[in-house]
Amino acid sequence: MLILFAVLLMGQRDPILVPEVSQHEIHVRQGFTGTELLLFGAILDPGGRAAGNQYDIVVVLKGPSEPVRLREKERFAGVWVNAASSDFRSVPSFFAMASSRPVSDIVDDKTAAIYEFGTDYIQLSPSGVIDPVEQARFAAGLVDLKTRQQLYKQDFGGVQVSEQVLYQARISLPSSVTTGTYTAETFAISRGRVIASALAEVEVKKVGFERLIADYSQEWSLIYGLFAVFLSVGMGWAAGRLFAMI
Repeated sequence: MLILFAVLLMGQRDPILVPEVSQHEIHVRQGFTGTELLLFGAILDPGGRAAGNQYDIVVVLKGPSEPVRLREKERFAGVWVNAASSDFRSVPSFFAMASSRPVSDIVDDKTAAIYEFGTDYIQLSPSGVIDPVEQARFAAGLVDLKTRQQLYKQDFGGVQVSEQVLYQARISLPSSVTTGTYTAETFAISRGRVIASALAEVEVKKVGFERLIADYSQEWSLIYGLFAVFLSVGMGWAAGRLFAMI
């Protein structure tokens, strides 16, 4: 009986995901216009064979988190001025989600919120004392701003699954992406339950002259700032002298 139960339990083990990305390093050089990442992989059973069941796949790509203070503009006496503001401790610099079907058809709202399956479920970690209604309004405004900057996106149906074994999704990164470590997490879902997940990392970094400037500005910030000021003043003076001679 024990042997029989062991065999049955082994046959019911959840599948595993084998993820991969087309680029593990993205180099940002002068003239960088963005790039496209291909996230792909396979769904296998514990024995290494094709899983063979009906699964949905959701892929979430997130950039490094950063603190953000969001300010609201109000028109006062014909001039736009800063009004209310809200602070967020941990805001993903980039967020993209792709799924094989609409998320509402795959999982319930609670599961979607736990795993951040979409821009409506991003965990922004607000700080300070703020009214829940105001907090929701600022969070929606932040997501809308990032979406218009092409830094937040979601694609229902963006994951292609072949023979319930292979999957792939394409996610574009704009030229304004932040450097750092990006995490690409893949989820296999069956009957509304996440049954497997896997993580891959992508490093976005500056190279060449851009990296030299970035490193110098961080390691020698005072000298860098003074040089930038003197350079601006010098260029302004040179431009003034040039126009005076014309």
